[in-house]
Amino acid sequence: MFSPRTGEKIDMIYWVEGDYIKDAVDEIHHFMRDWRTNQVKKIDLRTIDIMAAAHNLLGVSEPYMLLSGYRSPKTNAMLRARSSGVAKNSLHMKGQAADLRLASRSVGQVAKAASACHAGGVGRYSRSDFVHMDCGPVRNWGR
Repeated sequence: MFSPRTGEKIDMIYWVEGDYIKDAVDEIHHFMRDWRTNQVKKIDLRTIDIMAAAHNLLGVSEPYMLLSGYRSPKTNAMLRARSSGVAKNSLHMKGQAADLRLASRSVGQVAKAASACHAGGVGRYSRSDFVHMDCGPVRNWGR
């Protein structure tokens, strides 16, 4: 993954033979922090797994661009005041969601791969060129 906000890049193996690698997962939590407040929250491993599975289905080596991982309540409220597309009780605030982009794939292609995982919510935001993935109930929205 690559963060355009912080300039950080992360590319690692976080799971081997049924076990998560603690140091790698901790680094993912830090990477997916709220960059506005620098707050770190544990990201739900199911969300990380959905992101990885969708990435594997796409067959790309390019890292995701992470637009939003964890959001503090303060950040979520600020974004909600600016856009009607931000949920009041967003799963981002629970560390259960990520907004992602791949330069080499369309929003439709990324959303299709995420939906094929049958493991959470997938939102298509074509105008903003990103896909929302979360580990909540299976559902799809957007264009």
